[in-house]
Amino acid sequence: MKLGIIRCMQTEDYCPGTSDFKAIRKKSGAFADVEGDINLVGFTSCGGCPGKKAALRARELVNRGVDTIAFASCIKKGVPIGFPCPHAEKMMELVQKEVGDRIKILDHTH
Repeated sequence: MKLGIIRCMQTEDYCPGTSDFKAIRKKSGAFADVEGDINLVGFTSCGGCPGKKAALRARELVNRGVDTIAFASCIKKGVPIGFPCPHAEKMMELVQKEVGDRIKILDHTH
C-alpha cells in the first residue's frame, strides 16, 4: 500500500500524528487487514475549514504515487479534540470524485 493521509488542520496544535503512524506500524485500526508493506508517501492537512483544499491535496498525493488515501481519525472521529469535522462526508465525497475509483479511500486511521 502506498498511503497518503489527510488530517484536520485544526488539530495540528494538539496532535503530531503519532497515533496515525503507530496504527500504520502495528497494522491496527483501518490498516488491520492490509497485507504487505505500508509506505507512507505523504501526510497533509485538509487546508482548513470547510476542507475545500482536500481534493487538490489528494490529487497531489496521487501524483506522488499513492494508491490509498486515509482521512485521519481527527476528521471523522474527532480525536483528539472531541469534535468531528462537520464537513467530513462532503470532503470525502469531493476527494473520491477528484481521484476516481482507482484510489481507495479510508475514513479513519486509528
